[in-house]
Amino acid sequence: MSDTKAILERRERLLGPNMTTFYRDPVHLVRGEGAWLWDGDGRRYLDCYNNVPHVGHCHPKVVEAITAQALTLNTHTRYLHEGILDYVERLTATMGHGLDAMIMVCTGSEANDIALRMGMAVTGKTGFIGTDNTYHGNTDLVSQLSSKKKPIGGRRDQVRLVPSPDSLRPLGGSIEGQAQAFADHVAAAIADLEAGPHGFSSLILDPFFANEGFPDLPKGFLDPTAEVVRRAGGVIIADEVQPGFGRTGRHFWGHERIGLAPDIVTMGKPMGNGHPVAGVVARPEVLAAFRSGFGYFNTFGGNPVSAAAAMAVMDVIEDEGLMENARDVGDYTLDRLGEISHSMIADIRGAGMFLGVEFVKDADLTPAPEFASDVVEAMRDRGILLNKLGRWGNALKIRPPLCFSKDQADLFVDTLTDVLEGLPA
Repeated sequence: MSDTKAILERRERLLGPNMTTFYRDPVHLVRGEGAWLWDGDGRRYLDCYNNVPHVGHCHPKVVEAITAQALTLNTHTRYLHEGILDYVERLTATMGHGLDAMIMVCTGSEANDIALRMGMAVTGKTGFIGTDNTYHGNTDLVSQLSSKKKPIGGRRDQVRLVPSPDSLRPLGGSIEGQAQAFADHVAAAIADLEAGPHGFSSLILDPFFANEGFPDLPKGFLDPTAEVVRRAGGVIIADEVQPGFGRTGRHFWGHERIGLAPDIVTMGKPMGNGHPVAGVVARPEVLAAFRSGFGYFNTFGGNPVSAAAAMAVMDVIEDEGLMENARDVGDYTLDRLGEISHSMIADIRGAGMFLGVEFVKDADLTPAPEFASDVVEAMRDRGILLNKLGRWGNALKIRPPLCFSKDQADLFVDTLTDVLEGLPA
């Protein structure tokens, strides 16, 4: 029988205090398959949250590819191997906008760190902009953008954070005016940076605005913002760690879905289905400027085993029609969520295998983060794993592996319906 208390005590002693865990009663996981997980007591959970196993936990084709390559060769890219070249050709073929050169790394944090430095190398300037409710990783440079915990010593003067868009509380006071209002905030931040010693190099954003609560935004929403950035000579970075690789169902990339033409695209977790592999895609001249300015090398980035894992993920997405499955099951799940009647549900939104339910307390749209937390914990107790996000933490974050089925969607929605009926509003 799993001894959670003993594991937590050992974890704190060996890994240090205040290490993050999910849920008031953390789950001790020992096995996974598809969209299912099992704990140390043999209890099964439906994974409606984890975007790391993008094509399903322990997918046999990915495991086989990793094993076969590890049995053959694994070294770094100062030696030649064709696996990384084959992968880059295949991945960049899914993009347009001249994005056909790549650096492979190990984490999304590394990818975004490189992307920000690429912007500096291209422009010769060091100021960058993100939104005020975002997360892009935890290197020293990238952590300057984190909206959850201010860096020790305060945020550097080269960083500006602008208000993020919102479905229920739109910038500028209206849905129709929100795109221009967002662009106006970016323009003001650019002007502020240009007036100082740093200047403006780049805007980094998740084109799905996932951590911001993934507001329902139309294609073309970022057009005014892109125009502002281009006019200032800046670089646009699309962080695709969450919406990329077909998660939104109808587009392989989040920037494609919203109609954005980025200069740099970063990716991470889903790329290797749990194997630590990530990447930065850019136009050749952008990558060349970075190589010249920083002389970058990553020992493990793009090693043969990582390249094999990433290639296998692409194979599975294509062979099993997982982007189409994300579309179909996502639409089905969204429809089923729309059948739920509850006084605290203010909005149900999302795309593909990235959905959410936002809770408020009253007609004034007062956020209800405590209620959202109670829902998450009750669902965990019923064997459904999900979480919450957004500026106030009042929206459910529903983000299953792409192999999620309609039967699993029914189990999820039926359980959520029961949980909501049992919680005091």
